[in-house]
Amino acid sequence: MSEALSARPEPSQRRLPGLSVFLPCHNEEENVTRVVDNFRSQLDRFALQHEIIIVNDGSRDRTGQLADALAASVPGIKVVHHPVNRGYGGAVISGIRAATLPYVLLCDGDGQFDAGELDHLVPMVPQYDVVVGRRVRRADRLIRRLNGKAWTALVRMLFKIRITDIDCGFKLFKREFIRDLDLRARGAMISTELMVKVAARGARIAEVEVGHLPRLAGEQSGASPKVIIRAFMELFRLYGDLRASRAPRED
Repeated sequence: MSEALSARPEPSQRRLPGLSVFLPCHNEEENVTRVVDNFRSQLDRFALQHEIIIVNDGSRDRTGQLADALAASVPGIKVVHHPVNRGYGGAVISGIRAATLPYVLLCDGDGQFDAGELDHLVPMVPQYDVVVGRRVRRADRLIRRLNGKAWTALVRMLFKIRITDIDCGFKLFKREFIRDLDLRARGAMISTELMVKVAARGARIAEVEVGHLPRLAGEQSGASPKVIIRAFMELFRLYGDLRASRAPRED
């Protein structure tokens, strides 16, 4: 895998030919409008053409209604609804499938990333096919930060990935590397599966520093026992699949 670990690059005037931004959202009624408005105010700086895709992952609050209202009033906004919650991985897969433009940005819909952080990803294109964020000061509780470090260490050991913040929810992809990927994870493991599979396709990958904001509203679910158990089950399944695919075949 080709990776470059980099400090913050200098902001660039380069604009992408087209950028699809997708926002996985589950019960984010207090965040979704603010997050979309943040991207709307800045995307012209980064792309000649752009679209915003809100993935409403079975929300039980008003996320879906607010997303539909935005799409009805603002050109270039689309909504994908999951009638039931499919998990973070399911939302990411739907976002990738709905994207239509040459570059695709995954951004968590909880408002912890500012659209202006694209200043640090876009200048790495076209030298790199995938540019992923590394949160310099992660604005989460201590236990969540410790869990994240332990998880990343395990993933790096199993899959020989040099990325230092595998689950950072701010990732820019050249669409041709992800549009037809066979992705199976339905939980947090989707970030690892994505990176392992784009690396296997020969993608040139860079990691750059990005800011991380405190969550202002809503609740995090990443540390729940159900989410953690699912992540480990999917981790070992992916590891087994990769080992099986690399095993020599008998004639």
